[in-house]
Amino acid sequence: MDAANKSSEGAPFILLGLMTSPGQRWPLFVLFLVLYVAGILGNGLIVAAILASPALHAPMYFLLAHLSFADLCFTSVTVPKMLANLLAHDRSISLAGCLTQMYFFFALGVTDSCLLAAMAFDRYVAIRHSLHYATRMSRTTCTALVGTAWVISHVHSLLHILLMARLSFCASHQVPHFFCDHQPLLRLSCSDTRHIQLLIFTEGAAVVVTPFLLILTSYGAIAAAIIQLPSASGRLRAVSTCGSHLVLVGLFYGTVIAVYFQPTSRYEAQRGRVATVMYTIVTPMLNPVIYSLRNRDVQGALRSLLPKQRILASDF
Repeated sequence: MDAANKSSEGAPFILLGLMTSPGQRWPLFVLFLVLYVAGILGNGLIVAAILASPALHAPMYFLLAHLSFADLCFTSVTVPKMLANLLAHDRSISLAGCLTQMYFFFALGVTDSCLLAAMAFDRYVAIRHSLHYATRMSRTTCTALVGTAWVISHVHSLLHILLMARLSFCASHQVPHFFCDHQPLLRLSCSDTRHIQLLIFTEGAAVVVTPFLLILTSYGAIAAAIIQLPSASGRLRAVSTCGSHLVLVGLFYGTVIAVYFQPTSRYEAQRGRVATVMYTIVTPMLNPVIYSLRNRDVQGALRSLLPKQRILASDF
């Protein structure tokens, strides 16, 4: 390696972000600030409502609280830095900062994936085995599912970061993305990246594709149970709920698979950025709406959090 390459290897990365022209800076800042605040408020209120309301201590809400917390953290790993870079002249990030951001991004993203699968399994048990639901989805079982999700996600992330930390970056340090993602970084490396790409297609597939297939299997069984419901209105409500869940799941997994499960040589920065926005900002913002805000129990718990509602309740 020559002197120029050695000096550039220790240089910070420059996150180019989303915009293609300076005139897009403020519109994008306002748009993503609104989406970010909406996601933080929505997920934060769900966590607060579930913790504060004894009526929401069922297994489904226990899993939902962890999903909302993971979503809240997931968006906070990337969006604040992106918003700052939209207004700042210096959009650099050190290698250590880049790897740290990447670690938590992978960990929280995989946690989301596993929790979505756990919630689909919970709904499957509730519908197909309703008489044994309390025993099959006990607090111990739910805690084990959540604990497994967090452990798997951090082990997965650690494997990726240990391999990424060994790479040499001696080409351009301009990252065509709004955060440190491994596909654009691999294209900047002058090291052999085949072992990392192999990890993506094997171990990475296990923590993404497997939960996705479990979700599809669970909802397939749920659909079979819905057909047998005697009430037409009940079938309609169930189909509406499951349909919205599947749309969100399809958006999340579809964009994740489109970005990561392709050779680095075929990665396109523009398409990658657009797809990444979907699963890093849009789906975490929609999760509270789809999974909880239409639920009457959750709506009641949220109303009880408001000061006015508490004052009225205390008068009786």
